[in-house]
Amino acid sequence: MSTTPTGPDETPVEPVETLFDLPEHVRRPRARVVLMTGASGSGKTSLTRRLGIPVVELDEFYRDQDHPDMPKRFGIVDWDDPQSWDADAAVAALVELCTTGEADIPIYDIPSSRRTGTTRLDVSEAPLVLAEGIFAAHIVDRLCSEGVLADAICLARPAVVTAWFRLLRDLGERRKPPLTLVRRGWGLMRDEPRLVREWTALGCRPCTPTRAEADLRALLSS
Repeated sequence: MSTTPTGPDETPVEPVETLFDLPEHVRRPRARVVLMTGASGSGKTSLTRRLGIPVVELDEFYRDQDHPDMPKRFGIVDWDDPQSWDADAAVAALVELCTTGEADIPIYDIPSSRRTGTTRLDVSEAPLVLAEGIFAAHIVDRLCSEGVLADAICLARPAVVTAWFRLLRDLGERRKPPLTLVRRGWGLMRDEPRLVREWTALGCRPCTPTRAEADLRALLSS
């Protein structure tokens, strides 16, 4: 017996087709990837936990801080520059996951700013893999051409709302002194609209966390 999927607020949600169709030259993979990006505090982590599907944290593909191609700004590594991240390795791992069901994912240690090992991820029973991180939009075209991209989402809501949830999270986790968190949060809030425009231009569709969750649940059930 078929049922109509519902969103988080129990309203009916029509099944959605994948945003990116399979190119004619590729075979249907075992699984497909949903790329997700968004500002810090936009709800990415909470959403991935609620969906209960395999997740690849794209931040694990940062380069070691002493890599010769690491970008610099103000004399230190610029971790916000996409060149600080190994897009080739991320794409290769995601394609391998979708075509074979398994792949090695690096383990990145933030305090030492380097990879410390790998973990074997098995997604053979999953139709979708969620890959999330601030650089996700930069591999939309490549995954689409490989025929493994199902959707590309940028979580977007009013910047002041994102800033509030980010501050609550950071204070709760005692990430930095409160004054530092407020100053950093103000800068991130002002920069968020520009980032959303950039991610959208690279191929991600902006939507709220509620809309994204409803769409992905409908995609899972279709």
